[in-house]
Amino acid sequence: NIVTPDVMVERYGADATRMYTLFATSPDRELDWQDAGVEGVSRFLAKVYRFVALAPSADNDQPAGQAEELAPAARQLLRKLHQTIQRVTDDFGGRWHFNTSIAALMELMNACTAVQERALPAALLGEIQRAFVLLLHPFAPYLAHELWEKLGEQGSLLRVGWPEYDAALAREDEIEIAVQVNGKLRSRLLVPANTSDDAVRERALADERVRSSMNGKQVVKAIVVPGKLVNIVVR
Repeated sequence: NIVTPDVMVERYGADATRMYTLFATSPDRELDWQDAGVEGVSRFLAKVYRFVALAPSADNDQPAGQAEELAPAARQLLRKLHQTIQRVTDDFGGRWHFNTSIAALMELMNACTAVQERALPAALLGEIQRAFVLLLHPFAPYLAHELWEKLGEQGSLLRVGWPEYDAALAREDEIEIAVQVNGKLRSRLLVPANTSDDAVRERALADERVRSSMNGKQVVKAIVVPGKLVNIVVR
C-alpha cells in the first residue's frame, strides 16, 4: 500500500516513522503499512523519553557496583541490559534484522519501567539510561541526541563508542528445560544454568509428572539437548 512519508512524519515525527519502517518487517520482506503500528512506536518513544529525561540520573563517573551486591530486581535488570546489548550487537553483526533489535529494546524498556519505582541504585539507573540511548541511536537518532544532552553528556553521539556487553552478566542464573516423553511435552524443569547434563537427566527422570506419564514403561534412553530439553524414550 502507498503511504506518503511526509504525512506520517508530520503526524508522528521522523523518528517514529523511521523506527516503524525498521520494526514492522525484516529487510527481505515487503512492508504492509499500518497507522496503528506507527502510533505504537510513538508511544514507545514517549515512554523512553520519560524514563531517560524525567527519571533521576547518576553521575556518569559513578560506578554501578558489583552484580552480586544488587538486590534481585536490580540484578535481573542489569542482566537484561547486557542481554539486550548482546542481542542488538549480534543483529548488527550480519543479520541486519532491525525488527528484532527494536523488539529487544522494547522488552528492555518494559523491564525498566517495571522496576523503576523500586529501590534501583542511581548509578545503575544512569548506566542503563546511557546504554539505552546508545542502543536507540541507530533507530531514532533525533530523540537519542536530545536525550544524550539531557543526561549531561557532551559532544555528538556519532563519536561515542558502542556499548559492550559482559557475557557473564548476560547469562541467566537459571534456565528452563522442557522434558518430553517419546516426543510429547510432559514437564518443565527450572535448573541452575551450570547444571551438568547428567544432573539434568536425573532431575527429568525423577520428575513426578514425567514418571506418571511413562505408565511403568521401560526407559530406553534419555537424550539431553544442553540448555533446552530432555527427550525420554520409553517402550
